[in-house]
Amino acid sequence: MGNITIETGTTELLCHIEDRVGVITLNKPDKKNALGDILTPALRRTLLLLEDDNRAGCILITGSGSAFCSGGDVSGMAGESKPQHREERIADLLHKQITLTERLHQLNKVTIAALPGAAAGAGLSIALACDLRIASDNAFITTAFRNIGLSGDYGTSWFLPRLIGMGKAKELFYRSARVNAAEAERLGIFNCVFPQQSFRQDMMTYASQIANGPTNALSRMKINLNASLDQSLSESLALEAKHLIDSAGTAESKEAISAFMQKRSPVFHDPD
Repeated sequence: MGNITIETGTTELLCHIEDRVGVITLNKPDKKNALGDILTPALRRTLLLLEDDNRAGCILITGSGSAFCSGGDVSGMAGESKPQHREERIADLLHKQITLTERLHQLNKVTIAALPGAAAGAGLSIALACDLRIASDNAFITTAFRNIGLSGDYGTSWFLPRLIGMGKAKELFYRSARVNAAEAERLGIFNCVFPQQSFRQDMMTYASQIANGPTNALSRMKINLNASLDQSLSESLALEAKHLIDSAGTAESKEAISAFMQKRSPVFHDPD
């Protein structure tokens, strides 16, 4: 299958499908791919498009140039037009958060953040909302909110403690220190780190292995794992039982068992 271009409505966000990987590229390299009133709504729309596109087995989010995402565009914050009342401002931000990082966390496909460089502030939140994070060896992360006198948004205070524990998460918030790729991998923030020189190729190899797997089974795995954060063991056992029975006897399961018996690699998706 060749590359399939997906229209996003703006050059600030690029999207294509390659080897069943839906690749979303934040494309404002002059501003370190900062979020804004054009890029962020396009990102919301494109995530939903790829979720419903059977040609994409997983979704990879990356950034053009030397960064993943520097968070909100600080240069536009001082003059930003806001609703008049505090309650309206809170409701507006809550809606934006729910429709971006919460929705990203709940997408029915595996999501991967691929960091060619820095992820800061809300950019870090987007990376944390993904199922997996891979990075170039020159990448780093920082909560960054302290540096602009803000307390944080888009879910970092929920995602980060679940990855690295409350004590370390508090330190990263309170000090806004930069965490380099090696340390982020040691802490469990990054799943894998690749050399800067081969990062773009390595990220596609990593993602395509997932994208060409048993898509429906992977989706059920994701639901099981996400739900386990907030439910009892008994509830998790019940959900696992439901999803395993739903997976048994499917074309995916039959192909996997057949391939195992024949000592070959399974083929879950016919090449176009």
